[in-house]
Amino acid sequence: MNILRPQNLTMQELKKGYLTDIREEETRNYCNFENEDVNNINLYEVEFKHCRFNNICMQKGRLEKLTFKDVSFEQCNFSNTELIETTFIRCEFNNCKLAGCNFAENRLYNVAYIETNASYMNVSIASLENVLFKDTSLKNSYFQENKIKNIYFDNTDLTQARFFHTSLKDIDLSNSKIEKIAISLEDVKGAIIDSFQAIDLLYLIGVKVK
Repeated sequence: MNILRPQNLTMQELKKGYLTDIREEETRNYCNFENEDVNNINLYEVEFKHCRFNNICMQKGRLEKLTFKDVSFEQCNFSNTELIETTFIRCEFNNCKLAGCNFAENRLYNVAYIETNASYMNVSIASLENVLFKDTSLKNSYFQENKIKNIYFDNTDLTQARFFHTSLKDIDLSNSKIEKIAISLEDVKGAIIDSFQAIDLLYLIGVKVK
């Protein structure tokens, strides 16, 4: 596992930034966004490079065609926010709330979700390369027609998660929860599971455990 972390992020280099001041098609470099409540915010074609978001509340926002490069998100609440055609490169979410977020059609490259609540998150038709979900809840999340390369689930809660046309071949699920996961036999073929988890997948071959 080799997930690249955000680069060149030191507090000495970061200047104070305010999300409420950002306008369309701006670029913000080396900014620290902290302790802001910007629910229902709309941002379009904004680029953030080498930035830190700490304790930002951005619920029910709409972020379209944004780029986050070398960005750290800590204790942020983005619940029910729409992220449309957005790109994340070398980003990290730590102890965040992303419940109900729409990451559909996004590009995720070297992204880590750590101790984060991402239940009901939609990651459909997205490109995921070098992505880690660690100690994170993905309950009732939705993955459909994803392009996947090097995706890792480490102690992840995938209860009732749904996978369609998204192959988990060679992906290790053995220390994650997969109860009532919705997946096709073709998509789960080749995944790595433990013997107890096999019971959760018996429905795929039409048998019941007595």
